[in-house]
Amino acid sequence: MTPEGQYPLDPEKIYFSMDELTLDTEEGPKTLRMGAWLNYDPVRIHRMIVRDKTLQVDTMEVLNPLVSKLRRADPDYYKKFMGLRLVIDYPGYSSGILAKIPFENDPVGFYKWWRKGKHEEKVYLSLGNQVILFQKVAMMDPKMILKKDLEILK
Repeated sequence: MTPEGQYPLDPEKIYFSMDELTLDTEEGPKTLRMGAWLNYDPVRIHRMIVRDKTLQVDTMEVLNPLVSKLRRADPDYYKKFMGLRLVIDYPGYSSGILAKIPFENDPVGFYKWWRKGKHEEKVYLSLGNQVILFQKVAMMDPKMILKKDLEILK
């Protein structure tokens, strides 16, 4: 039996922005509408959806606004989550482009832009993606790759 006015997480339910949810916070249990949780603790809500998979939400009403809030609330978390799906300004394209496109189609150019152009802070590459990139660059243009990146491949 839940206390009056508490709405514990129901993993079977798909939450919409007006649905109430009670979560434990440092101040004790807190009940907010899902739409308010997006403002109150966007990173926690996102982790519950994406990593823990304990929270199901409506994509249009909750997930899309949440992702845009994450960009402002915690830019580093947002970059790590987006990885190569992040839209970047990349030389040769008139408007923003998914980082994945030059990463896959022009690895040497992407490496030059990302590592040598000092844009590492703009796109988060997991260790796996760094290895893929460094291997391609080492094969295609061995003079281009930095010693520190070759070390990662050893």
